[in-house]
Amino acid sequence: MASTELDKAPRQQPGQAVDPQEEPSVEWGWHGGFPKGIQIAGWFSTFAMVMMLIGNHQGILSGGNGFTSADIWLIGIAAVMAIGLIYDLRRRKFSWRR
Repeated sequence: MASTELDKAPRQQPGQAVDPQEEPSVEWGWHGGFPKGIQIAGWFSTFAMVMMLIGNHQGILSGGNGFTSADIWLIGIAAVMAIGLIYDLRRRKFSWRR
């Protein structure tokens, strides 16, 4: 009987949620995310969006007459990003209770 690659592959460990056949990176220990990195990059990006209000366009913080469409977009996108980051933080904080 000829052997195949599937016969040679190691069996899945009982505590392992991911099948090594489907995700080969599990065998050498890489299968996850960067929860702290996502939060840091997200808050940095949100801060950068707010800081774009201070620039060389004539917006609300740059001596203009009022809100421009660029200001509205920057504030709106920054708010959506902040809400998403807070939701992600709360979801991760209370995920152990399930």
